[in-house]
Amino acid sequence: MAKLTILAASLVALLAIASVSAHRTTITTTVVEEEEEENPGQQQCREQIQRQQNLRHCQMYLAQAGREYYDVSMVTDRNPQQQQHLRECCQQLQKIDEECRCEGVRTAVRQQQGQREQEEMRQVMQQAQDLPSKCNLSPRRCQIQASWF
Repeated sequence: MAKLTILAASLVALLAIASVSAHRTTITTTVVEEEEEENPGQQQCREQIQRQQNLRHCQMYLAQAGREYYDVSMVTDRNPQQQQHLRECCQQLQKIDEECRCEGVRTAVRQQQGQREQEEMRQVMQQAQDLPSKCNLSPRRCQIQASWF
């Protein structure tokens, strides 16, 4: 009888340990899955931006916007080349998911970094923030941090 009691007590102890271990595994698995869900969205945005040639036409539009700051003769409304870049930029932005557009615009601005003086970069940033609005896309305005410069 004593052996049976010891065996029953051992079985109960084993079941209790197994239950605690299973609970820990479930919690750990949940945390890992949550962390993994954040990265695919960022990766998906990067892939979409790359498929749109890193918004090359937006970069070209913004490059001209920066030069426009110093050259008053290059007014946006009268520059057909800049208008063409804007149209093609809008087409590229439209092919990117709404939640990725501002990251795409920031990518285009980063390409101007180091090639512009501070005042030109302010002009580029102002133009870039309103790019989605100019294209009638959402979000209407993108936040761009000047701390890159």
